[in-house]
Amino acid sequence: MCDVLVAAPEATKEGVTLFAKNSDREPNEAQILEFIPRTKHEEEKVRLTYVDFPQVKETYAVILSRPWWMWGAEMGVNEFEVAIGNTAVFTKVKVPESGVTGMDMIRLALERTRSAGEALEFITGIVEQGLQGGNGSRSHKLFYFSSFIIADPQEAWVLETVGREWAAKKIDGVYSISNALTIENDWDMASEGVERLARKGSFSFAKHFSDRFYTHFAHGRERRAFTLKKLKEREGEITLEYMMYLLRSHSFEPYRPEKGSMRDICMHYGGLTRPSQTASSQVSELGNGFHWFTGTSNPCLSIFKPVTFEGGLPDLGKEPTDRYDPEAYWWRFEAFHRRFLTNYRTYIDDFAREREGLQGEIIEKAREIEKTPEDLRALTEWAFREEARLLERWEKMVKPGKLPLLFGRSWRKVNEEAGLRLEG
Repeated sequence: MCDVLVAAPEATKEGVTLFAKNSDREPNEAQILEFIPRTKHEEEKVRLTYVDFPQVKETYAVILSRPWWMWGAEMGVNEFEVAIGNTAVFTKVKVPESGVTGMDMIRLALERTRSAGEALEFITGIVEQGLQGGNGSRSHKLFYFSSFIIADPQEAWVLETVGREWAAKKIDGVYSISNALTIENDWDMASEGVERLARKGSFSFAKHFSDRFYTHFAHGRERRAFTLKKLKEREGEITLEYMMYLLRSHSFEPYRPEKGSMRDICMHYGGLTRPSQTASSQVSELGNGFHWFTGTSNPCLSIFKPVTFEGGLPDLGKEPTDRYDPEAYWWRFEAFHRRFLTNYRTYIDDFAREREGLQGEIIEKAREIEKTPEDLRALTEWAFREEARLLERWEKMVKPGKLPLLFGRSWRKVNEEAGLRLEG
């Protein structure tokens, strides 16, 4: 499950487009944060997650956050400051067992388009050909179509897809999506099939296509209502820090992970009824070149680090898989997250104060820095080091607690599957 938020320039304090996403995946599904430079290609085809797709002569530079086993990305941005994120939407239309996944479409569009409008046209072209499909999970069957937010410094769009059909709306002010269709009859563009349905009388894209059962239990409507309300409350004054605050938020405070729900924005795994966990997070300032990624799970326990195309990424160690490896950046911090989780309420208030202090220091430094490649590279490397120092200090302080029976049993199974043993 995922949440994507956007605030257009007129809705933000600094007059830039702010794009944000929490990517929620299975708890052992490590996410790779990577920078891929502009690349020339000679091959005719590129292998996506499940299928081959025509390759182009040159692909643009991208920063991506993607599940370790997928070709496509949950979210990312390209060198032209086009940012895209998707969410799963559950509909009455059967999803093909193989095809171009929503995540594949994100990466393809980022590698090949220069604006939000171009990306919208590119993705809808794939949808109209009936190419969308494939399993969204590596460990079990999870088939869905995708809703997208596509943004650049000048404009943003919401695009919702079902089979070969789609509807898109240009975003004014603020918008958010979760795991439910949101467009009723207020689209700005749509597929011919949707336009035909609309001509027959009263028609709502969301109501016509939504599957009630899965949409209800994903609680996407509740999460979307929360994020949209919060965005509208600050419309015209929305800041980078506020977007980070929203991605770190839970459905109630003081928060206890064992009592969390699918209504949480920062989602913690909770077993059968809460099978997802926020695996990575992104906030992009489209218009000034800074893209803030956690590259780690649970943003309430993570630092957003500034990443730029000029400065690139530091060495993040081995590429992670679904097995614990302390030499992989994502797993190095995930082990800390899971230890902290066992005694969350004891430590979270003090940890959050330190987290906010460091986050503020990093943002302030990013605002003051000269934007030379050398300085930007040094800034990113420093931010990653400072987060590592914060967690190293807290690793020594956190004493494991005992989780409630069912919650603890779920986590023990997950840890065993990953080969992760939490020391007392």
